[in-house]
Amino acid sequence: MRITIHRGADQIGGTITEYEHNGWRLFVDFGEQLPGAPISDLPDIEGLTKGDFSKTAVLVTHYHGDHIGNIHRIPDYIPVYMGALGIEIQKITSGRLKNIDKKHAYLLERLNRANIFRAGIIFEFGPFRILPIVIDHSAFDAYAFRIEADSIKIFHTGDFRMHGLRGKTLFSVIDSIIGKVDYVVCEGTNVIRPDVTLQSESELQRLMEKDFKQHKFNIVFLSSTNIDRLFSIYHAALKIGIPFIVDYYQKDIMDVVVEKEHIWTKSMLYRYGSRMPMVLKYDKENPGEYFTNKKFISYLEQKGYVLIVRSNPSFDRLIERLPGESKQCYLSMWEGYVNDPSSPSYNVNLAFSLGKGYIYRHTSGHCDIKSLHNLFTKLSPKAIIPIHTDSPNSFAGIFNNQWKIVLMQDGIPLIYNNF
Repeated sequence: MRITIHRGADQIGGTITEYEHNGWRLFVDFGEQLPGAPISDLPDIEGLTKGDFSKTAVLVTHYHGDHIGNIHRIPDYIPVYMGALGIEIQKITSGRLKNIDKKHAYLLERLNRANIFRAGIIFEFGPFRILPIVIDHSAFDAYAFRIEADSIKIFHTGDFRMHGLRGKTLFSVIDSIIGKVDYVVCEGTNVIRPDVTLQSESELQRLMEKDFKQHKFNIVFLSSTNIDRLFSIYHAALKIGIPFIVDYYQKDIMDVVVEKEHIWTKSMLYRYGSRMPMVLKYDKENPGEYFTNKKFISYLEQKGYVLIVRSNPSFDRLIERLPGESKQCYLSMWEGYVNDPSSPSYNVNLAFSLGKGYIYRHTSGHCDIKSLHNLFTKLSPKAIIPIHTDSPNSFAGIFNNQWKIVLMQDGIPLIYNNF
């Protein structure tokens, strides 16, 4: 067994991890770099972008761009495996963007040919036995994998957290079907960000219920594919009795979660209540503008509203036309996009649309230090390899008093038998 991190040993996003045995190659994720990250060339990788592709497959943990964003570059005859609902969610996004960004047209074609795995069901590729485990993350239908070959067991975490709506189920899954492993290849996004996971998703929902009781006119800036947050806010608005408004794109994403079978969608969280979300319509006479009339404005003036928005001029102009001299804005995304203009992650359009008097209602999609410690205790690995982190040395400093931490460099393989 040989493990190679082609990208992600010392950066967040753009991760590419390879497991190789007897010429068979299993890659986990093939993502693009995050906005604002230092630009690096896409690696030219044997078995993935060049050479012999006959013994190669790719696993996709989830639909965030830093994990899936380059799979359209993979030759057609390399099989790509992904969860069914994650495919459907990304197809909605790529279908919407395909005429704006050609990359999404290619990505959509690749998704239409993807192979589907199921949570808890082992499948094989060459010498590899792969067990997908659905985990809690800010992307719905995200997965970790137990990967076995050459009598070696590896747990590849993907991006995950323990403070989400279902985070605590991971330990029972480990007890029942994962067991002990030799290696943990683990995301370390938050090792230098200890304050980003102070609240759970359940606590956020309760806070927003209180917010909506206090404020009649509410504007929430939120990633449209953050499914748990989207439905949590919907149910908070429903409980308060205030209209919840989305556009067609956001409603399509909610609909596919409601309609598709999934291990988690049995929960009432992913069901519509007594009032469906209101859906914005486009103005046929003014392309690119959302339709409003006196009846709609009067209704919202009377009832109030919770409007889910993205940072773009169409939403900015809609917000100006909506009732409410005092509209309360919320940021339900990472605050690093707006709080430091000198940061490469700063989003000037989002900062402009959001303004200054916003309320911050967000928690991370990634794991905190205490939960990582508990995970490693449960899995009892011989060694841990951090990925998806911009501070691998901090990761080692935190955990190397109890476990062997192997710090790798991009492109340089680790051969298990020599370890």
